[in-house]
Amino acid sequence: MGKAVLITPLYISVAWTLMVSYQLFTQIAVTTVTDYINVFWPSVGAWLVSRMDMIVFIHAFAWVFLLSSAIPSVILGKGKGVLAQFFVCLTLTFSAFIVQDILTTYRDRSIVQIFSLTSLFNNPFLAIGYLSMPYLLMLGFDIHSRRKQKKKKEKIESATDAYLKDASDAEEKAQEEESSY
Repeated sequence: MGKAVLITPLYISVAWTLMVSYQLFTQIAVTTVTDYINVFWPSVGAWLVSRMDMIVFIHAFAWVFLLSSAIPSVILGKGKGVLAQFFVCLTLTFSAFIVQDILTTYRDRSIVQIFSLTSLFNNPFLAIGYLSMPYLLMLGFDIHSRRKQKKKKEKIESATDAYLKDASDAEEKAQEEESSY
């Protein structure tokens, strides 16, 4: 319980930061990568530019999917219901929109600092890394989950094998004792 109390605010902070960042940076990263592709492969670049909204939607959806599936299960645990996860995601999304609107409305120094990070995404390699991150995280979570399930299965199998061996040894011992009488 104590560990959860300490770790939950950290997870919420990370989730909130990622919810804000995908809204601010995905469009810039997609534009940078598309422009970079357009330099080397103009026909594909033109095709990507004509479908820019769809590409931004797909990458933004990847972030939302990752955050809405991974973060609530970490914060709430896997046994919690869909409604609880929905309200956690809704709260994170709503707070991200509110903070983005507040920062945009007041335009003080903090918004300039946040938007200064957008220059990082003018580098096509950093933009590709940013756009790849949700897919890599999903892959990592999937691999981790499969390994965990495999270890659990192996643990159960070894316990079962040990039980069967003990039962077999006990049966042999009982038969030896019967035959010695």
